[in-house]
Amino acid sequence: MRAGKLKSGEFATMEAIRKRTAKMVIVSTDASENTTKQFTDKCKYYNVPIYYFGDKESLGHAIGKDVRTSLAITDLGLSESLRKNLQDQQNGGNLNGKN
Repeated sequence: MRAGKLKSGEFATMEAIRKRTAKMVIVSTDASENTTKQFTDKCKYYNVPIYYFGDKESLGHAIGKDVRTSLAITDLGLSESLRKNLQDQQNGGNLNGKN
């Protein structure tokens, strides 16, 4: 977060997707149906990988903030590293990732 390699919150995440700076998006599993659909549709349109992980509190805690529904990773190296870790967890049955 401090390195400026991610955006958090619905507005900032959506803006990063539209500006094509998002390399990957993470949405909490307890996001509303409407929020989930919006991010799924936007990521599909802009060809951005999207993953569903954790709840709002754990997502926010992971970046040192309060609750967060969504994160956009804007650094390619960081997104590749996270993607590998998330896919490893998905294979363990803990993650619902979509590309």
